[in-house]
Amino acid sequence: MKIEKLMLIQRELDFLTKHLKASNLSDYNKQRLLLELETATVVKEDELPADAVSIDSEVEIREVEGGQKYTFQIVVPSEANSQQKKISVFAPIAIAILGYRVGSKVQWEMPNGMKTFEILKVRQNLKSMI
Repeated sequence: MKIEKLMLIQRELDFLTKHLKASNLSDYNKQRLLLELETATVVKEDELPADAVSIDSEVEIREVEGGQKYTFQIVVPSEANSQQKKISVFAPIAIAILGYRVGSKVQWEMPNGMKTFEILKVRQNLKSMI
């Protein structure tokens, strides 16, 4: 699967770089994330496209093979709350899609095997960034 170029703000690049060094990601995911971070476009916060997944985004994705849809918000770890559908930026699915845009398909090794997700919708939360 072709790797699309990520579009991130510096804070998100720093989060992912730090996580890559300290994580227990699979070898596949580590290599994929490393390649994504090396080729990522870093933009200023006000230049990030509205359809790019970022911290505080509300996202709707679809697991391509099964068709199951998921909606959640990506947040910093201290704000994660599964009842409120707020997942940590360090959750496997958040790491997989951060920096991608609506229409992107992302393949990622999840705890239950290799999955492909399509990003259907992204809504930027009006909450101020950290």
